[in-house]
Amino acid sequence: MDGFHVNFPEVVCLGATFTLSGICYYLYKKSRKTLDTLDEAPHFPIDKNLKDILKVTPGACLQYAVIEGAVQPVGEPLSSHFQKESVGVLQKFMLKEHRLVWNSLTRSWTDSERIVHQRVNAVPFVLMGSNDTSVRVLCPLQASGFPMEITHEKFHQVNYGLSDIVGQYLSGEKLKGQLEIEEMLKVGTVLTGVGELTLETDGTLNLRPPSNGSQYFLSIADFDTLRGEQESTTVLWKVLAIVSAFAGAAVLFWIGRRYYCQLKTRWERERERREFERLLADAPRAPAPATGPEAPHDGAEEHIENACVICLSQPRNCILLDCGHVCCCHSCYQALPQHRCPICRQTISRVVPLYHV
Repeated sequence: MDGFHVNFPEVVCLGATFTLSGICYYLYKKSRKTLDTLDEAPHFPIDKNLKDILKVTPGACLQYAVIEGAVQPVGEPLSSHFQKESVGVLQKFMLKEHRLVWNSLTRSWTDSERIVHQRVNAVPFVLMGSNDTSVRVLCPLQASGFPMEITHEKFHQVNYGLSDIVGQYLSGEKLKGQLEIEEMLKVGTVLTGVGELTLETDGTLNLRPPSNGSQYFLSIADFDTLRGEQESTTVLWKVLAIVSAFAGAAVLFWIGRRYYCQLKTRWERERERREFERLLADAPRAPAPATGPEAPHDGAEEHIENACVICLSQPRNCILLDCGHVCCCHSCYQALPQHRCPICRQTISRVVPLYHV
C-alpha cells in the first residue's frame, strides 16, 4: 500500500470491534457448551432409589446431574437480625454508601455507590426429598444463580447542615445516605441443583461443583426456567458477536474502499498523463530558437511571463476545460487536491496540451 495510510481512528475502531467480537464469541461458545451440558444432564428425584443408582455407577459419581429438593439445615439454622421469625441456612448482610458526585463534563450530579461492609454467614444444609432422603450441598457460594431473598432493606438518609452543604459543593461530593440489606436463603425453599452428585463411603449423598469444570447451579427456579435463562444468555452473546463482527467488517470495507478510491484516482491521473504526453508528442514541432549574437534576449522574460502560477518553475503547457484558462503545468494540475481551476475555481472536466508554434 505505497502512499496509503490507515488513520488512527480506523485502527482503533478495527481493533476494538474485532477484539469485542472475539470476546463475545468466546463467551458464546462457553455459554453454548454449558447449555449443551444442561441438555445432556440426567434428572433424578431425591428418593431411596438415588443411592441404588449411584452404587452401580462407576466411581459412585455422576459428573453432571439435576436434582430438586427443599432446603433443610444440618443443625441449628441462622436467624434474621431484623425478622426473628425468619430462619435460613445462608445470611448475607451488606451496607452500601450512596453518594452524588459532580460530573464536570455533563454539568450534573451522578449517583455513585460503594460497599462499605459485607458479611456472609452460612450453616451446612441439605436438599430433602421423599422418604427422608437428603443430598448435602457443598460449596454453595460457588454456584451460579444462587438465590437469596431480601429479608430487610432500609435506607438511612443523612441530614445536612449549612457547613456540610458548602463543603459538598467545594469537594464535588454529596453523601446521600447508607443502605443496609439483609438477604437469606430460607429454610424450606425449593432449590434446583445442577452439579456433581456423589455417594460417599458412609452412605451420604453430596452435590458439589463438577470436577470437569462444568458450571455449578443452585436456583429457586425450576429446570426449564434455568435452562431458558441460560439459552437467553447464549443468544445474547451470539448476537453481540455477530454485530461486532459486522461492525469490524464494515470498518475493514471502508478502509478497502478508501484504498480502492485512491488507487482509482492514481490510475486516472496516470491515464491522463499518458494521454497528455501522447497529444503533446503528436503536436507540430516549433522551430528551434536562434542562437548567437542575433538571438533575442527576451527568452528569460518570456519564460517568466509564461511560468506556471503554482510552481513558478515550469512553463504553462496545458489548457483547463471548460473554463479555458492557461495557468499551470501538467504536473501541478495532477497535484491539485481538487479538480478545480486555480483561477476561477470552476470544475475541470478535461485537460488538453498547449501548443507553441
